[in-house]
Amino acid sequence: MNLEGIGTRAHLEQLKFKGQGRRAFLGGAAASGIIRPVAAHAGTSLGPIREEDALIAFGHTGPITDGGWSTAHDLGVKAVRKAFPRLKTIYVESIPYSADATRIFRQFVAEGAQMVIATSNYGDFIRDVADRAPDVAFLECDGHSVTRNLGWYYITHWYPSYVIGIAAGLMTKTNRLGYIGTFPIPSVYASANATLLGAQSVNPDCTMQAVAINSWFDPQAATQAAFALADSGCDFLCGITDEPAYLRVAEQRGIKAAMWNLGMRDFGPKAYVSSVVLDFAPFYIEQVRARLEGRWSGAGHFLKTSMGVDRDPWGDTVPPEVAARADMMRDRILAGYSPFRGPIYDNAGKLRVPEGVVMSDDQIYQWDWGVRGMRGLG
Repeated sequence: MNLEGIGTRAHLEQLKFKGQGRRAFLGGAAASGIIRPVAAHAGTSLGPIREEDALIAFGHTGPITDGGWSTAHDLGVKAVRKAFPRLKTIYVESIPYSADATRIFRQFVAEGAQMVIATSNYGDFIRDVADRAPDVAFLECDGHSVTRNLGWYYITHWYPSYVIGIAAGLMTKTNRLGYIGTFPIPSVYASANATLLGAQSVNPDCTMQAVAINSWFDPQAATQAAFALADSGCDFLCGITDEPAYLRVAEQRGIKAAMWNLGMRDFGPKAYVSSVVLDFAPFYIEQVRARLEGRWSGAGHFLKTSMGVDRDPWGDTVPPEVAARADMMRDRILAGYSPFRGPIYDNAGKLRVPEGVVMSDDQIYQWDWGVRGMRGLG
């Protein structure tokens, strides 16, 4: 835990816990539209706070040095400190999905935090604390509950995944894509399905083999899965893990890979195609500003393409014509187009999205089935 100006190190050490992986078992410019609210505000706003009196607490699902998910959130925390130098921030790393999470969130409130931001879905563990602290604002990444003082936010990562999938479909020689997954939950389905659909839009023969490693951060398991996928003929690897293990494998095996969370090209410059990159800084700054000004209330938010999530600049070995074709879709998405439109079949051949029907972000956010050509997921 890090606590700026409050408490002792002994007290802080009591609040450190080992995490078990985020969301595992639970089911632009700051104020000008960096988010799309998707749920009506649940009540009146909380009162204003002077910046010098403010304490903002962050609960991370993993270590902030993981180089992936928690590092991306920590960059947002650092941006908040820079934007509001007079407020104080505290954080706890590696919060487990257990009753210990409830205790940590309660401790944030006891320390005087007026806003608590959890970087993963903690469900009832955070909802119960929010219900008992009505004057504290709570935000939960990948959450679903909205009350007067509890909201959620998430990145629409499926759009850059689709764009990267187009590059995969154009670059693969075997038509076999490999996916290193974590748990069979909606964020993983959305990531894998979007990449495969993007590939199939330019190369209908593409299929995807997914392998679940049951962890967000397990370099050894990710490495083993990547070797197995490469051995089976997959020449393009992608996934949603928090570290670059499978990129290293792709570099070693002479195949291609796309990453997640942050740009990781240094770990495999010849293999690197792109990455779904996350930027929580503008959203965090806007939410903290709203809390300070007394205009914050609970709502749901999707962070959109170029305003919280995007593709990383293309890798050095991506042919210009491939990058250009993929970016044509990115431009259409930025203009408001959605490629997630029927007909879309599941991997059992059942029509799930009829022709002419467009999946909403809310539906994609709850995706729980694999598309046609997907194996190992759904």
